[in-house]
Amino acid sequence: MQKKKPQSIPLMFLVALSFAYFAKALSGSYMKSTITQLERRFDIPSYLIGVIDGSFEIGNLLVIAFVSYFGAKLHRPKIIAMGCVLMSIGTFIIALPHFIIGRYEYETSVRWVVNSTLNPSPCPVGSLADLTQDGKLPEVPAAGCESESNLSMWIYVLLGNVLRGIGETPVQPLGISYIDDFATEENAALYVGCVQTISVVGPVFGYLLGSLCAKIYVDIGFVKMETITITPADARWVGAWWLGYLIAGVITLLSAIPFWFLPRSLPMSGPRGPEKCTPEQTSFIKDSPLMKHKYPADEHTSFIEMAKDFIPTLRTLLGHPVYLIYLCVTIIQLNSLIGMVTYKPKYIEQHFRQSASKANFLMGMINIPAVALGMFSGGLLMKRLKLNIMGAARFAFGTSLIGYILSLFFFAMSCENAKVAGVTLSYNSMDTISYEKHPVFTACNSDCFCSASDWDPVCGENGITYVSPCLAGCTSSAGSGKNTVFSNCSCVGAAGNFTASTGQCPQKDDCDRMFPYFLALSVITSFIISLGGTPGYMLLIRCIKPQLKSLALGFHALATRTLAGIPAPIYFGAIIDTTCLKWGQKRCGGIGACRIYNTTAYRIAYLGLTLSLRTVSFVICIPGFILLSRQLKKEERNAIHGALSNGGAELEALRKEEFVISNSDQLQQTSDNSTDRETRL
Repeated sequence: MQKKKPQSIPLMFLVALSFAYFAKALSGSYMKSTITQLERRFDIPSYLIGVIDGSFEIGNLLVIAFVSYFGAKLHRPKIIAMGCVLMSIGTFIIALPHFIIGRYEYETSVRWVVNSTLNPSPCPVGSLADLTQDGKLPEVPAAGCESESNLSMWIYVLLGNVLRGIGETPVQPLGISYIDDFATEENAALYVGCVQTISVVGPVFGYLLGSLCAKIYVDIGFVKMETITITPADARWVGAWWLGYLIAGVITLLSAIPFWFLPRSLPMSGPRGPEKCTPEQTSFIKDSPLMKHKYPADEHTSFIEMAKDFIPTLRTLLGHPVYLIYLCVTIIQLNSLIGMVTYKPKYIEQHFRQSASKANFLMGMINIPAVALGMFSGGLLMKRLKLNIMGAARFAFGTSLIGYILSLFFFAMSCENAKVAGVTLSYNSMDTISYEKHPVFTACNSDCFCSASDWDPVCGENGITYVSPCLAGCTSSAGSGKNTVFSNCSCVGAAGNFTASTGQCPQKDDCDRMFPYFLALSVITSFIISLGGTPGYMLLIRCIKPQLKSLALGFHALATRTLAGIPAPIYFGAIIDTTCLKWGQKRCGGIGACRIYNTTAYRIAYLGLTLSLRTVSFVICIPGFILLSRQLKKEERNAIHGALSNGGAELEALRKEEFVISNSDQLQQTSDNSTDRETRL
């Protein structure tokens, strides 16, 4: 039984680490899937969502240096367990605002009443003179505003995400190093591959969980669903975003349990043991058969000495032109990739008028598997084609360029914006869509005392959406809930006896035809771009000297997190905010979440920024190829020169040996001749 123990514990660690990778990937992708839900629930613009999303990287960077250095010298499984517990606590904190913020209230003039005769008129009697200068009703502070305004609830989401980032830090470096230390060489690569594969499965389930929760109303269990007058396709709908965080938090907490029972170090098994090593290896590890420390020299190196050595080494690394250009290219491309992925579900929702649930489902079931397949296929092709460093660079560049060219077709896949009176259409001209600022007050609704800030859309019989039944000039309503019908709407028809129903008008014919083509092209481009992922990473490893490899990888991770992971979601969100046509209104005043975007401007801003960054990266690649070619030629010349030098030295040694042998032969011959003479004499 004792012989099997060293084999079973690494397997247990592998399963535990794979589960931890799955948990952190699931919660990370679930965060991406809840972007629009968080915007609407906390009434915040997209750039603040970008700050929340980037806070994970901030938490990661706060402790990554300490964890990477000190964690390897401590009990690694327990450090990973503590990290998983912190991740779990952070995930629970993200869900906390739901339980302290109160019920979600959205703007609506529809009421749930049994007797339809009690319905209030959507058109209160008043005049435009009663409105303020900016076209709004005089503000009356809502109840509970004072206590609510003291602290914005989204701060809890941000702090929870920072804590989640801190907790995630030890999982990868300490987990992989533990496997590498205590698994046999032939098994280590297999184990790491298994862990990475499981980590790809996590985002699939994360987006599927996001899809499921987006279908469920935010206050499920606390309100009667019959009273909810909006659908998941409505711009005011908020799904049960908090439920997914509770599920992800429980899964992450469970992933911590096995690590508490794993030992600090393991006895070596297989070929790495001393009994199966060569005499030279045995003499090298005889003092530490259990390999308590992978780098025993670090014990005797002071911090000051390491600091002195660090700066010159970093200067050498950053003085490497190929590495520096590779770093710039990957930072720019990751800015493009992170910004695109963060807001892709939102783009699908806004541009193609799909629900958040459907957008998340498609991301999880189509896009993520295509990326995973592309990365795996890229590694397989690199092995089959036996690509060298230049071949890997060309392959990564080629796949990225093909994906870039295909992405240009996204510009042609456009949807006509919704026809909303006073937003995209003028009340006077209902034929053509115009994004100029239009007045919402006109002659047809002049008798109504309306608010211009509310978003309570109704669909008129003429196929036009109106911001609210009041602004549509409707004077009466019948029915209740989602089945409410507004009548006598003076703005819908000239006669004034036209009706309107709750919600925006569908107008999805053009989008429904275009959407499948968008999905197909999205899958193809994701797969092709992902093909170059593995060869590109191998280029990073191979273009640097072996002694600089560890620092090169660490600095690359630090630079990409700092310069891409944190800023990209923020400035992408800020640029998307500039395309908003109609902002929502917070309960206590101020701008809330965007209700409707200029789809043409949104498409140009989102796709234009993504492809512009890729264009810059391609331009930087040109000098990179030139420098890489020169580096390879120089290394080749040095290798040939070294071989010739070694050959010359060997030839000189042979000549000396021949000279010695010939001299000895001559001496022997002279000796023999003198002997012959003596014999003759």
